[in-house]
Amino acid sequence: MFIDSAEIEVRSGAGGDGAVSFLRMKYVPKGGPNGGNGGDGGSVILEADADVETLLDFSGRRHWYAKNGEPGGGKQQYGAMADDLIVRVPHGTLVYHAETGELLADMDQEGMCFVAAPGGRGGFGNEHFKSATNQAPREFTPGDPGAELVLRLELKLIADVGLVGKPNAGKSTFLSAVSAARPKIADYPFTTLVPQPGIAELGAAANGTPRRIVIADLPGLIEHASDGAGLGLRFLRHVERTRLLIHMLEPEAADGSDAAENYRVIRAELEAYSPELAAKPEIIAISKMDLMGGPEDHAVAQQMMEEQLGRPVFVFSSASRTGLRELLEAAWERLQGNLERPAWRDEA
Repeated sequence: MFIDSAEIEVRSGAGGDGAVSFLRMKYVPKGGPNGGNGGDGGSVILEADADVETLLDFSGRRHWYAKNGEPGGGKQQYGAMADDLIVRVPHGTLVYHAETGELLADMDQEGMCFVAAPGGRGGFGNEHFKSATNQAPREFTPGDPGAELVLRLELKLIADVGLVGKPNAGKSTFLSAVSAARPKIADYPFTTLVPQPGIAELGAAANGTPRRIVIADLPGLIEHASDGAGLGLRFLRHVERTRLLIHMLEPEAADGSDAAENYRVIRAELEAYSPELAAKPEIIAISKMDLMGGPEDHAVAQQMMEEQLGRPVFVFSSASRTGLRELLEAAWERLQGNLERPAWRDEA
């Protein structure tokens, strides 16, 4: 089950109180103060963990409380410090203050830690206050209280490439053909209900470094997705994390719609949702070319689409596995050196 938003309440531990105590030992008259300090309370720390894929763990557990520090004791015994509570969240989680809406942390780095609620400091025992002029202090300080707040967590998948397009454009089939991911595939709209990540292996580079592309298959977009139609509004946020878009088009849509017009509709939705998102580099690709005859027919379809859009267009078939390598290599090249220039400004 994919959960990409949650609200939790976190509370750090309070510090332990300092102790008031005096040395009591035979043959030692007027023993001095020996009350120990209290231990610090545990902090609540969020940690980005790539092995955590969704916020599902938070749907059944709202309260995340760290333990309190132990109070100090006599004979200079310091109270034990409480352990920090480590809360593991998916890589790419945004942490907001639920009441103010302030963005507190963007967990966009693997292993990144954010102290959401620092633990209370332990109080001082009376030994801390002894001096030449105050040899029998009875002073102590209580431990500081812990911090408590409500956090809103939002997950935005982090991927190199985001697959966008209308429902049934062939995104899921493409992902399953180039990676080990196994998204649901069927011949009806919105079979992809949640974002599906996968890793495409392109082999080693000349220096022996593995070449991998993290690809996210996102639920199909429709007209007015930016206003909440379909599944678009909920999942458009995941596209924002990608570095490159592959916009997939059907050569002959099942609903009889025009591929070029479908492209323009989705582009308009991206622009309406976020101009920054619309400005991301993009590759256009026509899928399902196995349904369009032979290589000559493919070339004709490619040329016609390029003329209509004024953009370079790739053609491929996940079923026959033709054109996949060329598309992935083009994506790799764009990721390596041409991300600054949006592809739709390229000349065909």
